[in-house]
Amino acid sequence: MGIWIFLGLVVLAVAWLVSIFNALVQYKNRYKNAFAQIDVQLKRRYDLIPNLVETARAYMAHERSTLEAVIAARNSAQSARQAAAQDPGDAQTMQQMAAAEAGLRGSLGRLFALSEAYPDLKSNENMVQLTEELSSTENRISFARQAYNDAVMHYNTALEMFPNSVVARRGNFPIATLLESTDSPEARQVVKVSFN
Repeated sequence: MGIWIFLGLVVLAVAWLVSIFNALVQYKNRYKNAFAQIDVQLKRRYDLIPNLVETARAYMAHERSTLEAVIAARNSAQSARQAAAQDPGDAQTMQQMAAAEAGLRGSLGRLFALSEAYPDLKSNENMVQLTEELSSTENRISFARQAYNDAVMHYNTALEMFPNSVVARRGNFPIATLLESTDSPEARQVVKVSFN
């Protein structure tokens, strides 16, 4: 009779550990899925930028260096995004992506500031449409980042709680990194992209 009680306790303990492991896997997959949503929106933004630059190029011939800086920043951000997509929990790749995104936002901000001096560009139907799409995409990116950070917070909290922390160490579950802004306080000001 005592052996059956012991075996029953062992089975319960194993089932409990398996449930903890499975919960950690579920949280990890949630934050990876949340990053995938950011990835989709960033790709959409990167696809819009060359069209935006080409439209602006026709009106802003004297601003070639600004247009080239936007394309260079886009390419850098796209490379950083691809690296981060390989392991969205890695702190270094996430910081590199955040820095590249800050550079891209700065370049786009300069482009929009310069475009204010070109009334024909501001009224160009294609430019207005691209700007609206870019603004909509920026909102989607913001919401996706918030969902990602929420998923990372839940995952990291689950990792740090006892007895999950013991299972996490044995199961090789690393702490995930939040996607934080690397902008200076001045750069965090909202970039106005309206051409009205």
